[in-house]
Amino acid sequence: MIVPHAPQLRRLLEYVGMPLLLLFLWDGVIVLLYKVAHWDWVALPHLPLALLGSSIGLIVAFRNNSSYGRWWEARTIWGGIVNNSRSWARQVLTAIAPQKEAEREAVRTMQVRMVYLQIAWVHALRQQLRGLPPLDELHGVLTEDDLMELKEQKNVAFTLQLWQGDLARRVLENDWVDSLQWSSLDGTLNDLIDLQGASERIKNTPMPKQYDFYPQLFVKIFCLLLPLGLVQNMGWFTPLGSTIVGFIFIALDKIGRDLEDPFNNTIYDIPLTSMCRTIEINLRQSLGERSLPAAAEPVHGVLW
Repeated sequence: MIVPHAPQLRRLLEYVGMPLLLLFLWDGVIVLLYKVAHWDWVALPHLPLALLGSSIGLIVAFRNNSSYGRWWEARTIWGGIVNNSRSWARQVLTAIAPQKEAEREAVRTMQVRMVYLQIAWVHALRQQLRGLPPLDELHGVLTEDDLMELKEQKNVAFTLQLWQGDLARRVLENDWVDSLQWSSLDGTLNDLIDLQGASERIKNTPMPKQYDFYPQLFVKIFCLLLPLGLVQNMGWFTPLGSTIVGFIFIALDKIGRDLEDPFNNTIYDIPLTSMCRTIEINLRQSLGERSLPAAAEPVHGVLW
């Protein structure tokens, strides 16, 4: 996610620089043909550019609204993951209690294990959604035996949820929680697995190809027609006017395509790494740890 408030010219040029350059060159060719070669037929002043621009703008805006809806839904889902991860740690640390003094150390070991599995779960889910190896981020959070056991799993995050559920059952069997407390723990796990499923739904259900192909095609056609409709009235200034108008449509089209997959591991994604790091810091701190990882900071204006 890009975080600077001030526009960055370099990033802007990288964003739409090449399409704008091609459009400018096309505009120049049309002007030269009309003004120098005297090909008067290239001028089409009666093209309904205003009508075409309005229609294409509506189509692109509709696609962009749909793309932003997916992006914002992903952010809302991960806001729920942050909240439920904190709730899980709170429940584990306050509801689970030993019945005997001799069980205190075992309970503490169980609590640490359950909190660390939740930290591992958010990191694994982040990596899976981005199409990256999930185990790469789990060293130092899980034991080597855990990592070996997870190597053959197709869905590491779901397996970690199964482990959490098994630990919650063992806590109930040891009478460290009552049935109502266990139900609360199980409900939090259900909420987390629902949020995982919602994230996977967005990741595995791309925007329909028509939403991507036709707006992009219409924008390209409109940009090609722009200098033909402007050259008679604007003359040598046609590249300036056409490029400015084309910039608006090209940028809008690209914004929609960048937002439609919020888990694509690009600078336009929601900041999963930052949120996972926040969860890890919060949960480790709840265990009383002093040596905590640093919060994620923007890198070259991008918060990952």
